[in-house]
Amino acid sequence: MQPIETVAIIGAGNMGSGIAQKSAQELFPVQMVDRELKWVERGQETIENFLSEAVERRIFSEAQTEEIKSRITGVVGVENVAADTDLVIEAVFEDFDIKSAVFNTLDSACGDETILASNTSSLSVNELATATARPDRFVGLHFFYHPAKNRLVEVIPSETSSEETIARVEQYCKMLGKVVIVCKDRPGFVVNRFFVPWLNEACLLLAENVGSMAQIDAVACEAFDIGMGPFALMNLTGPAIALHATNYLAEQLETPRYAGAVNLRELVDAEVMWDIETDTDCPEDAATIIRERLLGQVFAVSAQIVAEEICSMEDVDRGAKVGLRWMNGPFEIMNAIGIDEAHRMASAYADLADFILPEFFAIKASTGHGWDFNFVDVFQTGGVATVRLNRPEAMNALNETVMAQLGAVLDDLNDDSGVSTIVLEGAGKAFVAGADVKFFVDKIRADSFQDIYDFTAFGHEVLAKLENSSKTTIALTTGLALGGGLELALACDYRVGTRRTQFRFPETSIGIYPGLGGTQRTTRICGVEAARWAVLAGNFIDCKTAHALGLLTHLVEPAEVSHTVSTLDSTGKPSNKYPGKPAEESHPVVSFTSSFYNDRNMSTLLSGDCPDGFDAEDRNVSRQLKSLSRTAPIALRMANELLNDAVATGQDLEAGLALELERLEGIFSTTDALEGLSALIEGRRPTYTNG
Repeated sequence: MQPIETVAIIGAGNMGSGIAQKSAQELFPVQMVDRELKWVERGQETIENFLSEAVERRIFSEAQTEEIKSRITGVVGVENVAADTDLVIEAVFEDFDIKSAVFNTLDSACGDETILASNTSSLSVNELATATARPDRFVGLHFFYHPAKNRLVEVIPSETSSEETIARVEQYCKMLGKVVIVCKDRPGFVVNRFFVPWLNEACLLLAENVGSMAQIDAVACEAFDIGMGPFALMNLTGPAIALHATNYLAEQLETPRYAGAVNLRELVDAEVMWDIETDTDCPEDAATIIRERLLGQVFAVSAQIVAEEICSMEDVDRGAKVGLRWMNGPFEIMNAIGIDEAHRMASAYADLADFILPEFFAIKASTGHGWDFNFVDVFQTGGVATVRLNRPEAMNALNETVMAQLGAVLDDLNDDSGVSTIVLEGAGKAFVAGADVKFFVDKIRADSFQDIYDFTAFGHEVLAKLENSSKTTIALTTGLALGGGLELALACDYRVGTRRTQFRFPETSIGIYPGLGGTQRTTRICGVEAARWAVLAGNFIDCKTAHALGLLTHLVEPAEVSHTVSTLDSTGKPSNKYPGKPAEESHPVVSFTSSFYNDRNMSTLLSGDCPDGFDAEDRNVSRQLKSLSRTAPIALRMANELLNDAVATGQDLEAGLALELERLEGIFSTTDALEGLSALIEGRRPTYTNG
């Protein structure tokens, strides 16, 4: 499959310029198109302002922003889009006739292979597809505002979209670092289907004098564990947008309850915002009504989404958490309050809205058990089975549920004679960003070390299913891999990366050591000196350095990933998975690690001093000394001992892994472990006492 490499955005307004900016940030050459030069220039100015803000916040350097802007070419006139553009995204007004006119022009201007997409939050993708001469190469996209910041995008295939078109557009969105929900073309798609009526229900509560705007917002924030209530959110995005969206849903879904409330219509007609009071105190009886109406509405509509097979319940929750930044999704909230209670609230709302709840909801409520979520997906093409860790809202962090599901999937694939290769990948921009740190903190505070041991020991068992698999195993580390995620990748035969690959072992800086084989496999792959550089100092490892060390076995362009997987499937398992030395001895980092982190310097480094023959003011040296000084002393010592043990145990990997498990209690019983892990969750720098 040929990936998307060039992009054009039609419309230089807030959404269009945002999509163009994000695409350019992710190294795509972009044409930003509008009908007049002044609108193109306005879009460029909008991007300039956002990037300037990013520089002030130290997200980008000045040089990086100049590179981003250099990838964006302003184009006047839709007819002037380059004919060989891979993907053209229309982002003009939500008006079917205007969009249709744009597509008519694009059909003439673009080559036969160009894919057309419409960025829409409401219009029917199937109907839009009929406005093009290439319905098989057309999809709907719903980027969330602001496209350069919000990580969610809904991909909506039309009934005529080809599988290749869907796959290429989905891959493009993933290359933007987006969390992708592929959903059916139904009014509101996923997020707006439950979110827009939620806004309107707040207006109805206000109209009925159940509570004031401030009270309704306060109760909503408490019930959903969110930072802004419905009225504050409407002020942020514009009440007119909410009115348009809810009226559209009312018409398309034939649900009069969704028709814009009178007070919302009057507000929009007056062209003013909600004047939210400051007094948020709400009588409990009123708060109960507000809470149950808003929760019931979300629960009822979320059940409809799943019943209509628009998407999975996991994706509904994902949309809420990523797109709306809710702490928990609708189905997770149902589990928290109890399915029977959730069903009661949803039933009450369904009576108000005059629709019937899906039958499966009542059946589930009668069991007394919560919803079960699946975070590991499997896709098979020929003999290649791709295992996707699908928890992008948490950067695919490993917890008990994910590990159990991954272990079960690997058992099935290892037993399947029709599978020759197992490929691991992560949804979103990360491969796997480590283990779920909150789990460790909670268990330490509850004095439940056995749970930590059991989780880690089971993790070793899961990684052994990869280590000892008769299948060829490949980790597609085409994003961020931290801690346990990197350890998971190292258990595979091959690790394929791109320019977006970044590795790190952060453990010693958060009071622990890598406990899922990080000390053992890293040493056996690239040698103890390079392993010390990676594990002890917790250095960020870019793609080229990872390849030089051997942590990446294949560094390829994004367009070459699929071909590389096919080649490795044909090649089979490597002849020597653990060479014990870096792949490129001449690489600057490799040369530095071999001299700086050799055996004779380690006692000096562990004491916090600069080894003889090195200048503490040298940039590379000072960076290492600074990184080592910020680690937990006990964790640093124990990690170093385990790296040495990896050398001592040689080819006996099992013996080395056993030592990691044996010493777990020694590290997790320290006050520094609790301090480091807690500081990570709380977003502060830890203070270690060597205790």
